[in-house]
Amino acid sequence: MGLNSFLKAFLPKDKIFYSLFEQIGENLQGMSNAFVLALNEPNYDKRRADLEKLEDWEHKNDNLSHKVFVELGQNFITPFDREDIHYLATALDDVADFMYAAGKKIVTYNVTEPNDYMKQMALIVQESVKHLSIAVDHLRDMKNIRAITESCVKVNSLENEADDVYTASITDLFSSNLPAIEIIKLKDVYQDLEFITDKCEDATNIIESIIVKYA
Repeated sequence: MGLNSFLKAFLPKDKIFYSLFEQIGENLQGMSNAFVLALNEPNYDKRRADLEKLEDWEHKNDNLSHKVFVELGQNFITPFDREDIHYLATALDDVADFMYAAGKKIVTYNVTEPNDYMKQMALIVQESVKHLSIAVDHLRDMKNIRAITESCVKVNSLENEADDVYTASITDLFSSNLPAIEIIKLKDVYQDLEFITDKCEDATNIIESIIVKYA
């Protein structure tokens, strides 16, 4: 038996979910940090390679989400509603999925130089994920409701900020003289970047629902 399996045997079953959600939050932070670094990498080939590595982070998130669902099917005792656990795991997985999708499109569409809009939205994503992870970490004891609420409010504010950047990027894009195919590509990337912050907000909405029920 490996060390992780040994420790898990002594971990109260309802606590396993907290541990898994915290691991997901940590993985999302690592992924968002890697995403920002990749977009700011000046070397084209290295930037492509770094963006392609986002798939590894996304796969890790899939595996952690799968573990949540397995535990949900095996355990009768859960720290909060089974539906809320499922919804939260799904929402957090969506954050990773759209981050990977945005990075993949930048590679697939051969965006040779990420522009300021992409970099700005990536920074907003990074900040959103940080505060989302803080909220997730505080679910374990729910003693610091204020910290959870503040993080959720911050994520909501960042989503609004991302909306503003997205609107500016689209306005600028459609007033440019770029070929139609390039406009379509960039619009698609901008949209996925904005979707990430939407998914962060979805996750915090679920967290807020949980604390209303159980705090």
